[in-house]
Amino acid sequence: MSIPPPQREIIVYLVKHLFCGAVGASVLGVLLLWFDFAKLATLIFASPDKLMFLLMLFSGLFLTFGSIAVALGVMQLGEEQQN
Repeated sequence: MSIPPPQREIIVYLVKHLFCGAVGASVLGVLLLWFDFAKLATLIFASPDKLMFLLMLFSGLFLTFGSIAVALGVMQLGEEQQN
């Protein structure tokens, strides 16, 4: 089953926004750990469950930033059609 071209364009457009949100989340997560903001890296890497905490941190950031990026993309789609 093939996706029709107009729908494919929209899906690619939204996936690009999702990717940008994921990159932004990755950058923020790495910077939070690199600069040890609020002793977050110290707490995470001293814990025996560091993998779980890292997964929770990055999945929460990906979900938040990805959702915001996709929402902005959807809002821009409506703006392009009005012009």
